[in-house]
Amino acid sequence: MSRRAWHTAFAVLLACGVVGAAAWLVFFSPVLGVRHIAVSGNTAVSDEEVRRAAAVPDRLPMATVDLDAVRGRIAALRWVESVSVERNWPDTLVVRVAERRPVAVVLQGGASAVVDRHGVVIETGRIAPLGLPTLSVERFAADDPATMAGLKIVAGLPGDLGRMVQTVRATSADDVSLRLSDGRTIMWGGAERTRDKARIALTLLRRPADRYDVSSPDVVTVK
Repeated sequence: MSRRAWHTAFAVLLACGVVGAAAWLVFFSPVLGVRHIAVSGNTAVSDEEVRRAAAVPDRLPMATVDLDAVRGRIAALRWVESVSVERNWPDTLVVRVAERRPVAVVLQGGASAVVDRHGVVIETGRIAPLGLPTLSVERFAADDPATMAGLKIVAGLPGDLGRMVQTVRATSADDVSLRLSDGRTIMWGGAERTRDKARIALTLLRRPADRYDVSSPDVVTVK
């Protein structure tokens, strides 16, 4: 074999060795392994709970981490509504969590279930948390139109009105009423035009009355 051929063969072998070493470094070596999991956006769920749910072994090569699987495991936590997971080379997984926002309490079998706007039960207990209205429906379920209308309305209320509401009663998707902590009632109707209805209701509540009807925001009544 000529000297030139030997040089060519040597160059090829060297290149293969470099590529092989780089592949080993990235895919098999702990040198570029996970050493940190940075968590943000969480308050109800601790960093440690998120890391446990992620279940990523220490020093697992970053390139081999199944990000979709990690997202799925973290998303299974009750308080987590959505989550993103990204690689931050050389050694950190970045986890951003969006938590579920409690909007109401539903009484179930003697217990109080805290639910979010999607009808997902976040937690249950014997004592209802303060500051959340009680949702009263015939059949609480995420596929029940009355349930979803009541949750959509209470989730869309501005804070100054939402803090007044004690009970949300929904007999159908178009028949929702709000009972305030002082005993007054607002007939709300359906979940459409919630922002307009809230603005009108706050104005009407300045008038002394027992019942306010904003179900048709263009024609309101006070009794």
